[in-house]
Amino acid sequence: MDFVAGAIGGVCGVAVGYPLDTVKVRIQTEPKYTGIWHCVRDTYHRERVWGFYRGLSLPVCTVSLVSSVSFGTYRHCLAHICRLRYGSPDAKPAKADITLSGCASGLVRVFLTSPTEVAKVRLQTQTQAQKQQRRLSASGLLAVPPMCPALPACPEPKYRGPLHCLATVAREEGLRGLYKGSSALLLRDGHSFATYFLSYAVLCEWLSPAGHSQPDVLGVLVAGGCAGVLAWAVATPMDVIKSRLQADGQGQRRYRGLLHCMVTSVQEEGPRVLFKGLVLNCCRAFPVNMVVFVAYEAVLRLTRGLLT
Repeated sequence: MDFVAGAIGGVCGVAVGYPLDTVKVRIQTEPKYTGIWHCVRDTYHRERVWGFYRGLSLPVCTVSLVSSVSFGTYRHCLAHICRLRYGSPDAKPAKADITLSGCASGLVRVFLTSPTEVAKVRLQTQTQAQKQQRRLSASGLLAVPPMCPALPACPEPKYRGPLHCLATVAREEGLRGLYKGSSALLLRDGHSFATYFLSYAVLCEWLSPAGHSQPDVLGVLVAGGCAGVLAWAVATPMDVIKSRLQADGQGQRRYRGLLHCMVTSVQEEGPRVLFKGLVLNCCRAFPVNMVVFVAYEAVLRLTRGLLT
């Protein structure tokens, strides 16, 4: 049931957090934005509400699988560790056991999330690429085809949707294109999911009433929200690099790899670039992970009640 509960929790979380994720990606990949509200106002002014939900359909379809694998891997890995170390899968795990299981969960999910992340980032950022081309056309630096009646209608969007984006990337860049930025994704998710599950377990223990092994709903909300914030606090630097590597396929490529992207970004924009979107990530993480863990725990408790 951990797989089912994780799937339901993940879908609830993506429904809450996707608009802020779009803003986060644009802030990280577009130097022109001076802050969160600048990006929000510009996106709404140019694209209205739909602009915040670009590329949503693929994450909604895949997030249930990814979240299911994440929570299921964590629980099963933890059960195996406890069985090996303490003789029973139901034994109370040590913090090192939770950390190792969380890290394994983060590493496993990368193989599923990388293509989805590539499509999501390309769709979320292609509007900016189009605007740059239009500015070049208007200044005479880019030839405008005579068939185009007006600049705003040209060029056409390169990607028509998530599936078309995946097919285009696979055709133009091969299988490696679908896993672009996966090295940064591995570094991001490994330690962030270790932090995620460890902080949730510790906070649940602290917030559990005397004589109870689990916290009430309010405790789960607080523990889940805080766990999400802590996880994103350690994940943001690699998330910035991941987003830039994955967006680097629309036009001329700038980065040769993870280290080159990191060095170039820091040289051009200073060390602060690695923390672009940190505040937004943390603001988004709290409500999203509140919902994820409440839904996850609710499904587990409901199924336990039905089975007993």
